[in-house]
Amino acid sequence: MAGLVIRVWLDGKTDENELSALKAWLEREKPLEELVHSGKVRIEERIRTDASSGRMGGDWEIVLRVMETFAGMAVLAEQTKRAVDAWRTNRDRVGRGESPNPRVESQDSDEE
Repeated sequence: MAGLVIRVWLDGKTDENELSALKAWLEREKPLEELVHSGKVRIEERIRTDASSGRMGGDWEIVLRVMETFAGMAVLAEQTKRAVDAWRTNRDRVGRGESPNPRVESQDSDEE
């Protein structure tokens, strides 16, 4: 399905558990939660297909796939970035070691 995606990935210090925790955080964050519940956005974990070769293990990312076209894509990208920043702040507060550096990017997709 062609459409728009918002990609979230963390630096190489991140494991699958960390990524799953971030995905769960995003799924509960308003208004992302409402968009997921309504079926307008699907949040997926996957191995990055554009990751640089030569690294040990897979680079994981979270993809927010917009299932319906709507005018608020820029707002959705900004809300996603704020949610990721809030997750990182919360993670720092609980003191689970050095925080990963999140990156959020929106783009057109011609995948699937």
